[in-house]
Amino acid sequence: MKTARDLMTSPAECLAPTATLAEAARQLSQHDVGSMPVTDGHLLVGVVTDRDIVVKGIAVGLDPTSATVAEIATPDVVTVGVDHDAKDVARILAENQIRRIPVVEEGRVVGIIAQADIARTLGDRLTGDIVEDISR
Repeated sequence: MKTARDLMTSPAECLAPTATLAEAARQLSQHDVGSMPVTDGHLLVGVVTDRDIVVKGIAVGLDPTSATVAEIATPDVVTVGVDHDAKDVARILAENQIRRIPVVEEGRVVGIIAQADIARTLGDRLTGDIVEDISR
């Protein structure tokens, strides 16, 4: 049985709550991702997306060079544990319509699983179902 530990990329790239929106945008671009966990130390405190930066930040007039990730991050993050079954992880992604999910152990981010990680591990049919559910 495959678990989240088998699927995850570790360590996960994370943002500090004190990072500016401009810094966050650069990191998202550099890593070619649409979202990143926000951690204080290694403790998960939120998640920020490229859409958050635009809609909750720039569109409301925040200065991207001084406003921080903490001001716009979503504090309630869907996560999985390292021992979650891989098919459960796929189901959680689909049910929550998300493409990336932090893997935590005792509140600490130890990795991240992307939709592509599921595709490489669980096969075409399950991946197709997940993509369809995420896109609804």
